Amino acid sequence: MIINRIWAMPNKWTFLIKPIRELILRNFIGEWIDPYAGFNSLAQITNDLNPYAPVLYHLEADKFINLLLTKHGRKFDGAFYDPPYSPRQRKECYKSIGLNHNVGLDLSKGKESKLKNNMSKLIKLGGLVICCGWNSMGFGINRGFEMLEILLVPHGGSHNDTIVTVERKIIER
Repeated sequence: MIINRIWAMPNKWTFLIKPIRELILRNFIGEWIDPYAGFNSLAQITNDLNPYAPVLYHLEADKFINLLLTKHGRKFDGAFYDPPYSPRQRKECYKSIGLNHNVGLDLSKGKESKLKNNMSKLIKLGGLVICCGWNSMGFGINRGFEMLEILLVPHGGSHNDTIVTVERKIIER
């Protein structure tokens, strides 16, 4: 497993942070999904609650994943998992577009676990998941993934590090 620590300025658009973008570009091959795409995702199948985001769907993340499970009937080469990291971030992201910050963003342990379980069903054997947040949990071996890389991105001052994990699906669950 590779572990790197690279300092970078913070940015509310995670995929524009230079070392994170470089990590994504190193691993980005094939067709990917992103349930929290925002404005800068490289995924081809994208979703975001923000009605102004340039994405294919504007659904709650769990509804987007369920749609892919039932409608598309295929598996993908990879997935991004980059939800707002805290209740404060949810409030800032969604209040500005007139949404209640709790709508579709209940990432309580049970709901987040179910979302990851369903997302893992959409990834091909050998496919990747790139998770961003304030922890290194990723999807984990219980969902059939092995950790390949962890990137710690400190931002200085009182900012939390952004932690990025890259995992490969090694077991079909």
